[in-house]
Amino acid sequence: MKVALCPGTFDPVTNGHLDVIYRAAKHFDEVVVAVAQNPEKGTLFSAEERVEMLTGSLSKDKNIKVVVFDSLLVDLAHKYGSCAIVKGLRAMSDFEFEFQMAQFNRQMDERIETFFVMASPEYTYLSSSGLKAVARYGGSIGSFVPSHVKDRLLRKYNCSDDNEKAGKE
Repeated sequence: MKVALCPGTFDPVTNGHLDVIYRAAKHFDEVVVAVAQNPEKGTLFSAEERVEMLTGSLSKDKNIKVVVFDSLLVDLAHKYGSCAIVKGLRAMSDFEFEFQMAQFNRQMDERIETFFVMASPEYTYLSSSGLKAVARYGGSIGSFVPSHVKDRLLRKYNCSDDNEKAGKE
């Protein structure tokens, strides 16, 4: 069985993340979406909240599961019998960082390959940090995330969805 890891912070999960995960799921028997529990990142949502948002977004997919990790990615790959790490790329700046990580992982275990998935054109600009900035200032975010994620994000910032309604009128 071919298992791929799709790691990230997912703070919060965006439609861009989901696009990469779904595309990976077409090519692997199982995709393990690995939510990084990294205190240095200073996430808005807890790891448990991020898992809930991902699980709610991916509930119909039987070959995708969501886990939390706080270890080396290659150790997680060993735990799940993964042969691949799948990472989404939006721009050259993503590539430089991800290329470095891929080389580290390859040095630790050359049997685990990193696959880069280019972002779909409609998501090349989309990032969780940009999304949070738009939400924090009351901008419309409904087209960037699933509705349950939008609701959680607006609650986190104590915002209403008035801008969401205004954007649809």
